[in-house]
Amino acid sequence: MIREAAARLEGHARRTPMLTSPFLDEIAGRRLLVKAECLQHTGSFKFRGGWSAVSALDEDTRKRGVIAYSSGNHAQGVAMAAAAHGAPAVIVMPADAPAMKIANTRALGAEVVLYDRAGGESREAIGDRYAETRGLRLIKPYDAPQVIAGQGTAGLEIAEQAAELGVTRGDVLVCCGGGGLTSGIALALEAEAPGLRARPCEPEGFDDVARSLVSGRIETNVRTSGGLCDAILTPSPGEITFPILQRLCGPGLVVSEEDCLRAMALAFARLKIVVEPGGAAALAAALFHGDEIAGEAVVAVCTGGNVDAPMFQEALGRFG
Repeated sequence: MIREAAARLEGHARRTPMLTSPFLDEIAGRRLLVKAECLQHTGSFKFRGGWSAVSALDEDTRKRGVIAYSSGNHAQGVAMAAAAHGAPAVIVMPADAPAMKIANTRALGAEVVLYDRAGGESREAIGDRYAETRGLRLIKPYDAPQVIAGQGTAGLEIAEQAAELGVTRGDVLVCCGGGGLTSGIALALEAEAPGLRARPCEPEGFDDVARSLVSGRIETNVRTSGGLCDAILTPSPGEITFPILQRLCGPGLVVSEEDCLRAMALAFARLKIVVEPGGAAALAAALFHGDEIAGEAVVAVCTGGNVDAPMFQEALGRFG
């Protein structure tokens, strides 16, 4: 499915670069390769899964339209893919999502429905209601086979690019919410680069995947909002993604929000890329948690760059 998704994405998704910096190598204490998915269409890897899911639908289903729920990156990926295929799109977004993500989703032609995440409203219930009343196809943000397959195409690229740079063994650190990208990359690496091992990276207080891997069962976060890393603040790993993570991934890494802001500033200074807090968790783990990583080289995926200006200014002001 990942290879089939890659074929459908060919000519539509960007083959994002693998970046390096001797300055970051020194901080990390090893060779560091940075997969810049923040340079993907819509500013995140989520375009891959959105395109994979929409392009896999039959024509009649696409004409009726799609619905998705997301804090912003999956929203934009699905909205852009739907627009390109001439499909209507409804996106359910938390009212406290970054303003830029809400504005961009609307600008891509989607109808945006806001809900009160902090107040306990259920995006799943809203999504199910719209799907039923309007006949829309629900595209989940991570717990959906075609979405996982689309995200896995990043793993195919990582395997190829790392090999080109002489790296065939080591950890591949991935910013992780529900596990769609991490599980997709893990599956791709299993097939194409078995010496590379995916590891999920999460912010403190929202480390459900790391705890689930330790306990062997799906754990849930107490909080579902209120952190800087909005892109990866999911309540728990998915029913589909967790068994994949459990089988293929190494232990989870947990970073502080301050680590993420520092990583954002360093990515801008040394790699000339803009990364959002949630998209910087893997880079933060590579830079500041080297004692939890083995091997002479590590790959970190910068998963998204959709950050509001005030937040980016805060990162540069504190650590730039």
